[in-house]
Amino acid sequence: MVSDVVVSVVGGGLAGSECALQLAARGVPVRLYEQRPVHESPAHHTDRLAELVCSNSLKSLREESAAGLLKWELRTAGSRLLDMAMRCSVPAGGALAVDRDRFSEAVTRAVEEEPLIELVRAEVTQIPEGPCVIAAGPLCSDALFQAISSQVGGSHLWFFDAAAPVVDAQSLDRSVVFSQSRYDQTGSGDYLNCPMSKDEYNDFYDQLVGAKRVLARDFEQSDLFCACQPVEEVARTGRDSLRFGALKPVGLTDPRTGRRPWAAVQLRAENADRTAYNLVGFQTNLTWGEQKRVFRMIPGLEGAEFFRYGVMHRNSFVDSPHVLDATFKIPGTSCRLAGQITGTEGYTEAIASGYLAALNTYAELRGLDAPQLPRTCAFGALVAYATDPATQDYQPMHVNFGLVPPLEGKRMKKQERYRAYATRAKADFAALVQSREDLFGQIRR
Repeated sequence: MVSDVVVSVVGGGLAGSECALQLAARGVPVRLYEQRPVHESPAHHTDRLAELVCSNSLKSLREESAAGLLKWELRTAGSRLLDMAMRCSVPAGGALAVDRDRFSEAVTRAVEEEPLIELVRAEVTQIPEGPCVIAAGPLCSDALFQAISSQVGGSHLWFFDAAAPVVDAQSLDRSVVFSQSRYDQTGSGDYLNCPMSKDEYNDFYDQLVGAKRVLARDFEQSDLFCACQPVEEVARTGRDSLRFGALKPVGLTDPRTGRRPWAAVQLRAENADRTAYNLVGFQTNLTWGEQKRVFRMIPGLEGAEFFRYGVMHRNSFVDSPHVLDATFKIPGTSCRLAGQITGTEGYTEAIASGYLAALNTYAELRGLDAPQLPRTCAFGALVAYATDPATQDYQPMHVNFGLVPPLEGKRMKKQERYRAYATRAKADFAALVQSREDLFGQIRR
């Protein structure tokens, strides 16, 4: 055990759970606070830890993509949650999607069985005394967020986020819905597809943009995080915006006609048994009644039964580059922030920030130098963006190759450039892990 000092971690989501498990693995006792089920949130459905409230996809596994590279880096560093996600995965082409129930159950079990973690089911309304990590997520309670806002001294920021509906697999019309991944002609793809003719698409579009919304107003672009815009808001940007976006039919062949459909709605399995599917790209702000009416216009979903309707909620985050230091610590305090409350948007990104909070806290307790993540790595590039005081008009950001330093030498095509980014990042990250045995190697086996 490092010391008798107990680190408080507030929030049992992805960041908080990863942080608690990493600290405990290094011999640091943790008191992990989770307010559910004492206080429910507007987006969660269970009291389990690390519950995924939107999509069940953690995005690409391809190491030549920024999302896949970040996963490689986390697995190299020994991320607990990413390991569990891999073991709870469901087929999703080249992406990592999980059975959300199995995944949250696995994380909850790991935390409850860890002797150095005390799980406390209670709402936290003030920043705890002593070393702590606030990983309360984008749905941080109003009282705690106000306490954080008073500490950081800046005006708090917020944006709206949305989740997609989930339907019962047995209620789908399989004479219309077909199984196929893009460009796969075997019919054994990881996605189900609902093909649309031109007339069906236009009728659906007209009803979608005119449907009743829960928050009955038009949103400005700055109100909405780009990766989670409600489908009806995307549709309002133009009649063909969905057909060239989430409903693009490229690489698909309708077995009834032998041709590519005009548009196609894709469904992705929610669990390993494939008893439930979510509508890919269908985050929404529509009322539940309108979701049932409009989404049943999609061919093959005419009799769809909804396990969960889509929801929209307010997410909160702080202006991290201007109110936190390079370790995500509030200057002058013993408190760090982690997860989506810092603006590192995305499931894998939340896991990464929780891991980093654990490393920085452990380093501080031991009197070690904080880890210096190379900007050439996906992990380091994301952290650099979120902690750079030169960043203007800070907005939530997924990891992407636009954040990494450019390559030297001749100009390359995109795929070649991305491979080069990945090669450089792997070498630099592996060197970091090897050089900092004091941080990455101090794990109880």
